[in-house]
Amino acid sequence: MSQLQVVPLQEFASLPLRAAQPEVKNILSQTSHRPWPLPTGSWAMTQRWNDLLFAHWPIPAMQMAHLIPPGLVLDTFDGSAWVGVVPFWMDRIRLRGMPLIPGANRFPELNLRTYVRERHSNLPGVFFFSLDAANPAAVLAARAFFKLPYYWAHMRIETKDGREFHYQSTRLLTVKDVRFRASYRSLCQPGTKGGLESFLTERYCLYTTDKQGTLYRGNIHHLPWPLEMAEAEIEINELPQVHGIQLPEVKPVLHYARELVVYVWELELLPALGKHASAAPVPVAKPL
Repeated sequence: MSQLQVVPLQEFASLPLRAAQPEVKNILSQTSHRPWPLPTGSWAMTQRWNDLLFAHWPIPAMQMAHLIPPGLVLDTFDGSAWVGVVPFWMDRIRLRGMPLIPGANRFPELNLRTYVRERHSNLPGVFFFSLDAANPAAVLAARAFFKLPYYWAHMRIETKDGREFHYQSTRLLTVKDVRFRASYRSLCQPGTKGGLESFLTERYCLYTTDKQGTLYRGNIHHLPWPLEMAEAEIEINELPQVHGIQLPEVKPVLHYARELVVYVWELELLPALGKHASAAPVPVAKPL
C-alpha cells in the first residue's frame, strides 16, 4: 500500500504540479452553459480550485431566512434551502496583467455557503457565511477588495496518491476555535447532470455586503463542474453552528471535483437594494 504523503502548509508547494490552465479565450468563449451572458468589462483575477469536496445538507428555509442580508432571498430546491461546506486548495492565482507570485499563490481554503437570489433581478448566486484560508495576505486582500468574510486559519492537507485527502482546519484569532476535520475521496464515477447537482454548483455570481449593509454582486465564469460521486467521513464540523446554523441529522450529499479554472470580475454595486427587507425563500420546481 502507498505511504501517506503529508503536506503541511509550509510544504504545500510540494504537491504535484498540474498542467497550466487553459488559454483564457478557450474558457471565455464557452458560454452556452451559462444562465446569463458574460459580464461586460474585463475579468480581474483568475485562479484554479483543486481536489474540492462539496458536502451539502438540506435546511428548512425559514430557519435560515434571518441569516440572509436584505435584498437577497434564499433559493430552494425541493422545498429546502441548502448549506454547503466546501474544502479545497487553490493555485495559479493571478491578477489581470500581473505575473504569478511564487510561493504566494497556493493555499487551502474552506467555505460555508448557501444559495440565494437577488430579489430584483432574480439572478441565482452564492452567499458565503465564512471562508477560511491559510494565507493571511489573501485573507486581508479578500476582505478589503471583495468584502468577503474571510478568516485566517491553520490548515493541513494529507493525501495518499493524490486520490484520498485528509483535511484539517482551525480558525485563528477568534474567541472560539472553529475546527473542521474530514477525510474524503472520489468514487471515480461521474455525477448525474441537472437537478440538484446543477442547483448546488452551477452558479455564476456571489453576493456579499459591506459593514454598512450595502449589497454587492461578484460575477465569475468557469466551465461546467466536472463532478464525481464522492464519499467522506466528517469527524469535526464546527463551522455551521458558530454561524447560527443547525445541521440536520442526515448524511450530506457529496460530490468531488478534481480541478476547475475560475475567472473573477470586480464587485458590482447593487444600489439601494440593502434598504429592502428579505423576502420569502424562492421555490425551485423539482425536475420531472
